Amino acid sequence: MENSCEAKQKPKTFKELIRSWYLWKQIVTFIAGSILGFIYYHFVGCASGTCPITSSPFVSTIMGGVMGLFLLNSPCASGKC
Repeated sequence: MENSCEAKQKPKTFKELIRSWYLWKQIVTFIAGSILGFIYYHFVGCASGTCPITSSPFVSTIMGGVMGLFLLNSPCASGKC
């Protein structure tokens, strides 16, 4: 049985990594997720401080960025689910 999934080669050197879309795709998704996390804090955020994620703009922004990375690197994003 042959494996139909072709593995993309990761860049080998730091210079190749900086120039490749592999790194920039993750940076762009983290920034987009961070912006969405801050927007969520701004419009939905918890004013009383009892909500652990949405009570602080820093935590909400970081969690948005991490969620963006999770969505980018999920198995379903690469068609393996």
